[in-house]
Amino acid sequence: MPTACTFLLILAFILAGACDQVAQSELPVEPEIVESEPLASVPMDALAVQVVRVVDGDTIVVSIDGLSQTVRYIGVDTPETVHPTRPVECYGPEASIRNKALVEGQTVYLERDITETDRFGRLLRYIWLENGTLVNLELVAGGYAEVNTFPPDDKNEGEYISAQR
Repeated sequence: MPTACTFLLILAFILAGACDQVAQSELPVEPEIVESEPLASVPMDALAVQVVRVVDGDTIVVSIDGLSQTVRYIGVDTPETVHPTRPVECYGPEASIRNKALVEGQTVYLERDITETDRFGRLLRYIWLENGTLVNLELVAGGYAEVNTFPPDDKNEGEYISAQR
């Protein structure tokens, strides 16, 4: 028959194992990089441009005819990292890093929907990679961005919502 000391020793081992599992589940987890299948091929009317700089998770600066233009991704929103009046938001740096991994220094293709610019003068565009990947959708599929559409610029909203689910 087990003694009280043996019973307490077994109980201590069980509790120690449970604590280890809880502690491990609280460790920060690296975000999984999910690459969605290309939605289609690059649209014929898309403009090829060079990415000059990645501003954050949903904004880039590109060179168009030698001029730098800021481009805001249509239909998605990522946590803030460079907002002038807001602090860096949770997962903002990760979204920026993912965007950089996708487009930094690349030739990308800009597709317009309906609206030319937003109220800040940024071009509003869908961003395509040469392999047919829609970057806006890729960021949603990977959990780096949320769907945030504003009619009339909402032609890919259905794909975004499916990817977000």
